Amino acid sequence: MLCRDGVLSLFCFIAACSISLFPELQFRLGFNIYVTYFTNIWLLHAVQYVLINVLALLAFRGFAYQVAIRALFLGYLFGIGIIVTINALQSWQILGIYMIVLASFHYSEFLAIAWSNPATLSIDSFILNHSIMYGVAAGLSWIEFLIERHYFPGMKMPSAVSYFGLILCIFGEVLRKLAMCTAKHNFNHIVQTEKSDNHELVRHGVYNVCRHPSYVGWFYWSIGTQLILQNPLCLFAYTLISWNFFHNRIRIEEINLLIFFGEDYVEYQEKVGTGLPFISGYKINS
Repeated sequence: MLCRDGVLSLFCFIAACSISLFPELQFRLGFNIYVTYFTNIWLLHAVQYVLINVLALLAFRGFAYQVAIRALFLGYLFGIGIIVTINALQSWQILGIYMIVLASFHYSEFLAIAWSNPATLSIDSFILNHSIMYGVAAGLSWIEFLIERHYFPGMKMPSAVSYFGLILCIFGEVLRKLAMCTAKHNFNHIVQTEKSDNHELVRHGVYNVCRHPSYVGWFYWSIGTQLILQNPLCLFAYTLISWNFFHNRIRIEEINLLIFFGEDYVEYQEKVGTGLPFISGYKINS
């Protein structure tokens, strides 16, 4: 069942998305309410976004406020992504798809934890501040897109590559969220070094297909984002860096899992692979 902070985040996400889409809706219905006051649509969106954040500041305090402003940001980003995808020039449309995918991923991370493991819920559950490297990688992908679009706009036209990337992102997103909801209280964004009393070895559902479905989902999601943007340089870099990150993280995690569950985990390793290419994990006899 969704906890209180999860309900708050869902309300804020939907409200922000709806507000961002409202000007577009009224324009399409033939109303020109905003034209009298705003000749620039992006100025209108800036004013709307500031106003909803002011309302959040007045309505909430503490943790609830921190949840609200992040959910509002991601909801508004989701809505803007829809607008860009529908209305922008073709060379900008894939950026709109990317914005939708990015907002969905980060918001659903928080929502999944709020539903499956609320005891561990925190602001970090949005993983917006995952790491400096994650932020740098995202920033470089935006820079590559903008530079290539400026000099080679034909590279950024919607194509089968972008749509394949979208499919890959959806696959990765669904797999990761299934993993989180299957593991429930056994899932944590941080590698655990101490076994809690209720920590169990999960081997059913998607964990019967691969040992680390949440990592597999994230790995293919990250590659998919660069296929959507049709960023050849970042596609190569993301693949290499993501593979190396999960290779190291899985080894560290499996050392602890072997300590926690002993022979049960050894048996599990023999039956089920990690799910990631050329990553076998940490094995006692390796």
